[in-house]
Amino acid sequence: MYEIDGARCTSLEAFYAELDRSLELIDWGHNLDAFNDILRGGFGTPPGGFSLRWLHAREARTNLGYPATCSYLEAKLRRCHPSNVAAVEVDLAAAQRNQGQTLFELVLAILADHGPGGAEPEDGIEVELVW
Repeated sequence: MYEIDGARCTSLEAFYAELDRSLELIDWGHNLDAFNDILRGGFGTPPGGFSLRWLHAREARTNLGYPATCSYLEAKLRRCHPSNVAAVEVDLAAAQRNQGQTLFELVLAILADHGPGGAEPEDGIEVELVW
C-alpha cells in the first residue's frame, strides 16, 4: 500500500513529486504518458500492481481542477504536434467553460485503466480515495 497526500498535490508537477516521494520512482518522464507507463510496472513500481491510497483527495481535486487544467492544456497546445492542435483547442475551450475532464479526473481515469474493469486490469492497480 502506497499513500500520496493530496494536500501536497498543489499542481500537476507537485503531483508528480508526490508520486516520486511515495512510490520512490526512478528515472521516469514526469508527464501523463510516462505516468501511464509506470502503472504497467517498472521505474520502481512493483511488478503485479499495487494499492494506492490518495489522502486528502478533495484538496487534490480542487488543485487539479479547471484552472490547472487550462494551464496544462495551454502548455500542451504550444508543444503538441500540428495534427493534434484542433483537439487540444477543443479541450481547452471546454475547460475554460468549466466543462470536460479536469486533470484530477484524467489522473483518476489513467489509474482506473490499470485496475479492475479497466483496459489494462492485469496491471493490478487499486485506488482508494480518502476525501
